[in-house]
Amino acid sequence: MNKLHVKTGDTVVILSGRDKGKKGKVMDVSQKEKKVIIENCNIVTKHTKPRKQGAAGGIIKAEGAIYASKVMLVCPKCDKPTRIGRKVLADGTKERLCKNKDCGESF
Repeated sequence: MNKLHVKTGDTVVILSGRDKGKKGKVMDVSQKEKKVIIENCNIVTKHTKPRKQGAAGGIIKAEGAIYASKVMLVCPKCDKPTRIGRKVLADGTKERLCKNKDCGESF
């Protein structure tokens, strides 16, 4: 299984593309495709057809998926984009660490 550096609920900043520099919360993660969906970023238009009797069709704006390599995690403590490190605790669980030299906090 492919592991990604972001989880659902993390705050990330987009590194490249038309939404470069935007911050947002991760809504969904697809580990198989290595993509994430970020709240209010990478907005695409979808043309929908009415499927049921009385349902409305039309053009809908929705968040599109973006490759996970194009986003960087934002540390909740220092509020800066950061790489993450992992530390194994005594009970065998892992926690993530901020790699900024000023911070170093676990989250």
